[in-house]
Order: sequence, then structure tokens, then C-alpha cells
Amino acid sequence: MAWVARAAQTIQDRGVLRHHGDAELAPGLVDLAVNVRPGPRPAWLDEALLASLRELAAYPDQTAAREAIAAYHGRPVDEVLPTAGAAQAFTLLAAALRPRHAVVVHPQFTEPEAALRHAGHRVERLTLDEPFGFDPALVPQGADLVAIGNPTNPTSVAHPPEAIAALARPGRTLLVDEAFIDTLHPDGERWSLAGRADLPGLVVVRSLTKTWGLAGLRVGYVLAEASLVRDLTAAAPLWPVSTPALAATVAGLSPAARAEISRYAETLAGDREHLVAGLRALPAVTVPGRPTSSFVLVRIDGADAVRLALRDRGYAVRRGDTFPGLGPDWLRVAVRDRDTSDAFLATLADVVATLPADLG
Repeated sequence: MAWVARAAQTIQDRGVLRHHGDAELAPGLVDLAVNVRPGPRPAWLDEALLASLRELAAYPDQTAAREAIAAYHGRPVDEVLPTAGAAQAFTLLAAALRPRHAVVVHPQFTEPEAALRHAGHRVERLTLDEPFGFDPALVPQGADLVAIGNPTNPTSVAHPPEAIAALARPGRTLLVDEAFIDTLHPDGERWSLAGRADLPGLVVVRSLTKTWGLAGLRVGYVLAEASLVRDLTAAAPLWPVSTPALAATVAGLSPAARAEISRYAETLAGDREHLVAGLRALPAVTVPGRPTSSFVLVRIDGADAVRLALRDRGYAVRRGDTFPGLGPDWLRVAVRDRDTSDAFLATLADVVATLPADLG
């Protein structure tokens, strides 16, 4: 029956959408598949986390975290909500909203669409062509929910904030995933819409897990109109964010954090340019557009064979074909320090040279 086929396809789509970089990892592999910042965290952040352990007998209190988020972005406290990572934010939004015409701009992080579909909402995909620039005129006028990433995972493209702001209008929810905004240099906050309380229907989702290496802790938050924040709070389970995660939120938005974010983004920019130059020096590899984040999207014939050969030689990279709008010839590579990138580039060059049949 047709409805059975549609249901089976929906389940299959959800499974593909729920594939993430951590699925590529295994002991002994160099991790170029996950976009979380590697290396040690700042001492002041670990001290805040350790101090929070003394409070574990009490239920989590979001007050200080909400105040820190509000102060950081110049928003009232009732317009912010801590979440257990950005992923929980998308789940809560899908539960609280009732869109009639939801549009997700792809390629992008798949959790917004996965959450909407799981909640029973129909989703229209707006797929951008390489090199993945965005024109607000492409969005259907009747869309009452539009989801877009900035900078976008996996393309590493940063869209002009004014182009995204142009989508805002009464009666429409504009969902902007800014999980990687801290990776932009200089001053990622200039690209952010988080402080734009004047834009109707704007919802900004942020994450602290990428910048601070806290993927295992789940640290994120939402900025939105106060009425929607109340709806999201009602949709959330009791005490959804742990005490250590709330402590990380306060520390990760402190003056010390602002200075560290700037240093990190500057170092990352140099490491990214080094990696991109090395990739573009390989004739078989195409890097579209201008990467701006902590990862680089590449197109290469026979990418899946390349991915498996790299895995055999000790490197995990992210397959691209599970992102809507990308096909089997795409991989995503995380930016690491220059020594790691140089070793990877040498291995990639050798893989490409020794797999001519698989590369078409």
C-alpha cells in the first residue's frame, strides 16, 4: 500500500538524517570526522566544572545560566532558555511549534529536519547549489517555518546576516542554527542574529559544546520571543540541563571566555587556510566556495572508497551523502593543527593516487 511505502521511506530518511560524525570513529583513528574542538580546555573552565560537582545533591537551577546568556546577548532573561545541547533545542521546537509549511535549507545539519519529521511535521527541502550561497528570494513566500544554519554545517559557508534577517516576518518562525558562530574570524558575533529581538519570529540556537570541547556534557541554549520560550519550557522534561552544563554555560559566556574565543577563532582561521591550500593543491579534490568554520567540505570522485581507504590508514572523515543535497562524492574534514593536517594531506594524496579505478 502507498501509505506503507511512504511510512517506510520516512523511517529510512530519519535513519539517514540521524547519522553524525561520531559514527565514523573507532579506537586508534585520527578524528577528522567530528567538529568539536580537540585538546585541553582552559583551566578556568575545568575549575568551574569541578566546582559544580559539589552541588550535585541539589536539583539544577537555571537562574545564573539564564542571566549569563541574557547579559551576553543583551536580551531579557525571559527570552533565553538553556538546553541540553543544540539537538535538544530542535526537539523542543518541533514539539512546541505547529508549522503548516516548514522549509529547511540544505545542505545543513540534519537534526532540525529530523526533529520536525519525528514530531509529525511535513518538511519541504530547499537545496542550495554548489558553492552553496543563499538568496532569501528562494524561500517560498508561504513558508511559516524556515530553518537555516550559519555558518552552515557541512558546507562551512557563512551567509550574510542581513540575507537571513530578510526572511523574518510576522507569522513565520525563522530558526537559525548558530552552533558554529564562534568559529568565524574575526568576531563571529558580528555575523550573529542572537541580539536581534526586533525580528519577528526569530529563534536562534547556540551551542557551547563545539568551542569548548564539551560534546559529552551537552551545553546549548535558545534565544526567542518570551512566549515561545515559555512554550519550550513547558515542552521540556523537568530539570533538562545538568548542573555541570549550567556551570559551563556561565563560564563559557564570561569575559575570560570572550577573549579565548577570539584567540581560538584566529588560530583556527590560520589552520583552516593551511588545510584548504593543501586540499586545493590535489588535482582530484575540489573545495567549493570559501570555508569559514572548523570543517571543510570537499568533492572528490569515489569519495566513499576514499573514506574507507583513509580509515584503513588511520583517519576518520565524515561521509557527505547523508546530508540532503549532497551525493556520494562528498566528504567533510575537520580542521586540526597543521602537523595533523599535513600528515592527513600526505595520506590523502597517496590514497587518491592508488585508487584510480575507484575514483572513476
